[in-house]
Amino acid sequence: MSEQSSYSIVVGVDGSPSSKDALRWAVQQARRADGRIDAVMVWDTPAFYDWPMRTAEQLDRATNEALRRIVRETADEADLIRISTHVARGHPAKALLDAAETADLLVVGRRGQGAFTHALLGSISQYCVNHAPCPVVVVRDAKP
Repeated sequence: MSEQSSYSIVVGVDGSPSSKDALRWAVQQARRADGRIDAVMVWDTPAFYDWPMRTAEQLDRATNEALRRIVRETADEADLIRISTHVARGHPAKALLDAAETADLLVVGRRGQGAFTHALLGSISQYCVNHAPCPVVVVRDAKP
């Protein structure tokens, strides 16, 4: 009887090209280390007054469906067994750091945004690099 690997990778997925690239990178790393992946997608309550009202359960369900679809579209069939999915609520950086609390590695994508947008919104990937409890790999979107 073989022992199950304890090497764990948390990867943030938001549907962007860079997050899909981050998931692909994490899958390759998990293969090498015989590890497991926790793919995490985060939602927060929209700050728009005209946003269609949905319950938290509906948003959880919709986010989970989107995450599972992205994982199926991005990872090879043989690698799906390594990947679990997790939906979190709140600020993406905080939720990813919470998910990575016991992980060996955190993998996030980084979209190339302009300096003005970066100054206003900050960078989830930068925040994770500065505050994560484990090593962080940032995968940049290959397309500018």
